[in-house]
Amino acid sequence: MGQLGSILPLILLVVVFYFLLIRPQRKRQQEAVKMQNSLTPGTRVMTTTGLFATVVAVDNDDVVLEVSPGIETRWVKAAIGRVIAPGEPAAAEERDADESGDDKHESGSTVDRNDGEDSSTKQS
Repeated sequence: MGQLGSILPLILLVVVFYFLLIRPQRKRQQEAVKMQNSLTPGTRVMTTTGLFATVVAVDNDDVVLEVSPGIETRWVKAAIGRVIAPGEPAAAEERDADESGDDKHESGSTVDRNDGEDSSTKQS
């Protein structure tokens, strides 16, 4: 009975470690693989490095992304971070709207423009 009492905390620690760390990570990994395998031409995506593009072609482990009209690059499927929903604007589109005069700023931040240089400051 004494040995079981000394091993029980170790077993409990392993079980907690599994449910808090290993299982959620494995689930996220499976969802990412499922998303990457479901890519089709015409889908708007964002890579893990933050590049927004449109899928042009899908090979076995590669995808061809169109960054801008006429500019295509080849990426590994694992580099695709997320699929952009049709109603969700890309960061570049938001930036273009801000520069055209629309007032779509994040709450609590202002942008000062000095000779073409942008500087953001957070207000309290």
